[in-house]
Amino acid sequence: MAAPLPFDPSQLPVHIGIIMDGNGRWARQRNQARTQGHLEGLKAAKRVVKAASDVGLRFVTLYAFSTENWKRTAEEVGFLMGLIKKHLAAEFDFYRENRIRVRHTGALPSLPPEIAQEIRSVCDDTRSFNGLTVVLALNYGGRDEIVRAVQRLMVENSDPLGVTEQAIAAHLDNPDIPDPDLIIRTASEKRISNFLLWEGAYSEFYFSDKLWPDWSEEDLFAALQDYQSRERRFGGIRA
Repeated sequence: MAAPLPFDPSQLPVHIGIIMDGNGRWARQRNQARTQGHLEGLKAAKRVVKAASDVGLRFVTLYAFSTENWKRTAEEVGFLMGLIKKHLAAEFDFYRENRIRVRHTGALPSLPPEIAQEIRSVCDDTRSFNGLTVVLALNYGGRDEIVRAVQRLMVENSDPLGVTEQAIAAHLDNPDIPDPDLIIRTASEKRISNFLLWEGAYSEFYFSDKLWPDWSEEDLFAALQDYQSRERRFGGIRA
């Protein structure tokens, strides 16, 4: 008989975001190339996504490649782009078996054309799946998303009075996805790093000392348990 879950399955967050940090440090601790850390990080992402799907989470956004990551060496960026291209379509059986829908957030036109096409294809191929939705934040920056949202809004309505909070929110990359209830960051870092700046205004945060490649379903469960101990007031006072 399976052990009981350490959290209440009826009180899950609807949407969690994960800043997957620590791949390079994981590799360095083992005297391996940073690329090996990224490979192990991909395996961790699959483990955590499977666990999220199994417990009934609705949305998970994975911070896979930021607009600032282009500053890394050409070798590392090239490896990451190759990793994305190789594994997005190759994991289709995993998406189908778990009814996982893949979506994207970020500046898609600025990615290499073959990577952008791969993302479009996997999003189209999984569109009908009705389980967990995994949002891949690729070439993503929170400030960039807000700028692009305002630009889209101004194309439709040049009246400055039309630039409202609701109008900007409606022009974000995925306006139909609810804001994240919980944002997780691994590897001891305690900053948001330009991730979901608009959407995460009232998110709860969970920081883990464990490096991302070492994460397992138990670590996700610990984060969910911690989340359920919070009292969310959204700036108000509970009577």
